Amino acid sequence: MNRPLDPRAARRRFVAVTFLFWLPVGLYIPSQVLLLTERGMSLAVVAGLFAVHSVTVSVLELPTGGLSDVVGRRAVLAAAGLLNLSALTVMALGTTVWALAVAMFLMGSGRALSSGPAEAWYVDTVQAHSGPGAELRTGLARGNTASAAALAAGTLLGGALPLLLGLGTDPGARLADATGGLVLPLSVPGLLGAAVGVGYVAYVLTALPEPPRPPATLRGVLRGVPATMLGGLRLGVTEPLVRRVLLTAAAAGAALATVELLTPGRAARLTGAPESGAVLYASLACAGFLCTAVGSHCAPPAARLTGSGEHAVLAALGVSTTGLALLGVTAAWDGGTAPLVLAAVGYGLVYLGLGAAGPNENDLLHRRVDSTVRATALSVKSLALQSVAALTGLVAGSLPIGPLPWLVGATALLLGALLWIRRAKPVPAAAPAVSGLTATESVPGR
Repeated sequence: MNRPLDPRAARRRFVAVTFLFWLPVGLYIPSQVLLLTERGMSLAVVAGLFAVHSVTVSVLELPTGGLSDVVGRRAVLAAAGLLNLSALTVMALGTTVWALAVAMFLMGSGRALSSGPAEAWYVDTVQAHSGPGAELRTGLARGNTASAAALAAGTLLGGALPLLLGLGTDPGARLADATGGLVLPLSVPGLLGAAVGVGYVAYVLTALPEPPRPPATLRGVLRGVPATMLGGLRLGVTEPLVRRVLLTAAAAGAALATVELLTPGRAARLTGAPESGAVLYASLACAGFLCTAVGSHCAPPAARLTGSGEHAVLAALGVSTTGLALLGVTAAWDGGTAPLVLAAVGYGLVYLGLGAAGPNENDLLHRRVDSTVRATALSVKSLALQSVAALTGLVAGSLPIGPLPWLVGATALLLGALLWIRRAKPVPAAAPAVSGLTATESVPGR
C-alpha cells in the first residue's frame, strides 16, 4: 500500500465490513433454536450445542487476537468469514448432532477470529494517515451503529422469511419435499446468511488494504502469538486505564447476561404463553439493537457534552444502570400498564447506555495501546465481558424470580460506572502508545 486511506474512506469501509459481518448473525438468530428443535433436537441437546459455541469462543479469543496482531487484520477477517459461512451452511443443512456440533465449533471459531481485527484495521489505517492523535471516536461509534443496525435488520428479515415461505403450510412442505427434507423454511435465513458471508469475504480481500508485513512462517507465528497474548494480558494488569476498560467490559457483561437470561421468561409470563412470549422477546431484541445503534451514534456528542470520554462513559453507564433498576423494580409487580411501560423504558435505557459507552471506552483504549497488541487488547476486553457474563448468568439463574436477579446486574453495572468518576491524566502529546511487550507504569494512570 503506497499511501494509507484517508480517514473518511477508512471509516466507510469499516462500517461496511462491520455491517456485512453482523447481518448474517441477525438473520439466523430468530430461527436458530426453532430449526434445531425442528430437526428433532431436545432443549438439552440445543443447550449443549450452544455450550460448544461458547467454549470455543472463550478458548480461542486470545490466541486469535494475537494471530491478528502477528499475521495481519485482513487475513484473519477473511478466515473468520469463511468459517462463518461454512458454519451457517452446515447449520442450515445439518441433521445430526455431530454435524451441528461441528457447525457450532466453526461458528465459535469465526466469532473469535472476528473479535477485534476490523476495528484494529480502522484505527491502524487512520493513525497511519493522520498520526497518533487522529480522531477515532466518530468511526468507532459508526461501527457500533452498523453492527446494531445489521442485527436489527437481520432479526426482522430472518424472522419473517420462514413465514413468507409458508412455514407449516403447503409451500413450506413442498420446499422440504423437493430437497428430501434437507432444506426447511427455517433453513433459508441461514443459507441467505452464508450467501452474505461470501460477499463479506470478497469485500474484506478487496477493500481493506494493509501495509506489507514480513512473511509469516509457522515458527514465527508459534512464537509471536503467545508473546502477543502475554503482552495484551500484561496491559490489563499494569496499565490503569486499560484495566478500567476491562473492568467496565466485565460489568457490561454482567448486565447483558442478566437481561438476556431473564427477559424471555418475563415476556412469557406477561403474555401468558411461551409462543407469544417469544414474539414479544423478538420484538424487544430488535428494539434493543436499535437502541444500541442510537446510543452508539450519540457517543461523540456525549463526549463533547460531558467534556471527556471518561465522563461520557460514566454518564452512559449511569443511564444503563437506571434502566436495569427500572427492570428490577417493576419485576415486583405482576401486571398493570404502568409497570409494563416502565419495564420497556428500562430495557431500552440499558441498551442505549451501553451503546453510547462502547465507542468512548474503545477510543480511550486505542490511545493507550499500539498496533502490536491492538487486536489482542480488544480480545481481552471481549473475554472479560464473556467470562463475567457466564458467571453472572449462573448467579442470576439460581436466584428466585423477582427484583433480586435484576438488581445483581444493576449493582455490577453501577460499580463499573463508578470507575469513571475520576478522569485519567492526559497523555503528553509526545508520549507513545503502550506496547504490550514493553508496558511499564510510566504512562499516567488514574
